[in-house]
Amino acid sequence: MQEQKVIFHIDELNKWKLLLKNVGNLLDAVDTNKLTIEVLANSEAIKFYKANQVLELDMNAMEKLNSKGVKFVACNNALMANDIKKDDLINFIDIVPVGILELINKQSEGYAYIKP
Repeated sequence: MQEQKVIFHIDELNKWKLLLKNVGNLLDAVDTNKLTIEVLANSEAIKFYKANQVLELDMNAMEKLNSKGVKFVACNNALMANDIKKDDLINFIDIVPVGILELINKQSEGYAYIKP
């Protein structure tokens, strides 16, 4: 099997549980050595990345996914719009300057686009 790449895009706060379940199901279904997954949050969904806002159950799910190689990314424009600082984020969150540009770049690199 060739390498597969996917970017999950979330911009609605109420869709996080569904997204985390989708990512987990995908990891269970394929060889994780040949899979690259990125989760990009922008708009209001960015609030989920605040360290003091995430429920323990959700934090455990995110940490487990991250330990399996899932990359979690935040849009800097959304962070600024929601007055969230880097220090407020969960420690394994990466920041990209513009979320939409990240989606464009990843799709041009062959990533499948998934939006739950």
